[in-house]
Amino acid sequence: MSTGTLVSTDWLAANLGQPNLSVVDASWHMPDAGRDAAAEFHERHIPGAVHFDIDKVADPSSGLPHTLADEAHFAAAAGALGLSENRIIVVYDSAGLFSAPRVWWNLKIMGAEHVHVLDGGLPKWLAEGRPVESGEANPEAVTFSPRLDHGAVAHVNDVMAALDADIQIVDARSPGRYRGEEAEPRPGVRPGHIPGSHNVHYRTLLASDGRLKSREELAEAFGAGGVDPTRPIITTCGSGVSAAILALGIEQLGHEVPRLFDGSWAEWGGRQDLPISQG
Repeated sequence: MSTGTLVSTDWLAANLGQPNLSVVDASWHMPDAGRDAAAEFHERHIPGAVHFDIDKVADPSSGLPHTLADEAHFAAAAGALGLSENRIIVVYDSAGLFSAPRVWWNLKIMGAEHVHVLDGGLPKWLAEGRPVESGEANPEAVTFSPRLDHGAVAHVNDVMAALDADIQIVDARSPGRYRGEEAEPRPGVRPGHIPGSHNVHYRTLLASDGRLKSREELAEAFGAGGVDPTRPIITTCGSGVSAAILALGIEQLGHEVPRLFDGSWAEWGGRQDLPISQG
């Protein structure tokens, strides 16, 4: 059952129900979207899926949105969802490709050996008339033995050091938010961007149907943002979600998954002691 990071709906349909396969609904919505991902999961999800809530499987003490949980918290939450590090895990979301890469990255850096993303997500699955079910998930609890890759996670000090090093900081937010022309969705967060960072809006990596673009188109999108995928990169965004889409795009180009700034702009823009740029 081995395959690349992205799997198709055909592949998932053919393997659904296999004893070593776990399906994860990673849907999450922006705070101002007025949507409830848990309620939507209860209404409709891929058969056998569980819902991974990034706001609950997180560090409650950080004061920032959905930052990484410690290993013990993560292991307890993942195990309760029936996820273990040696199972084959397919992650999807209700947008096509938005929050699923964040959970892919989270599982991957915690030691999951076979974690994949459903290309096109739930919208493509539904458009093809494939089966869904409703109600609560009832997974059998298992043990997840975490092995956190600390080097995969960038913190403020790492980003500060990158400003003076040959490391590219790539921001996935919209051009308007990057330039500081649009208000941030979280109160108390200044508009603008990390000085010297590049802007590659995550939507430029996605096709109109929500699937990830071809390798040629991904390379073009990063190149348009002045980013060289062969050089060291730290990805960032508003709160560490769409930064994972950039990380997935880099991985699909055949490069190592870049480091991700977990606090992202919610942390950087929310601190008065850190420099910002606008325009």
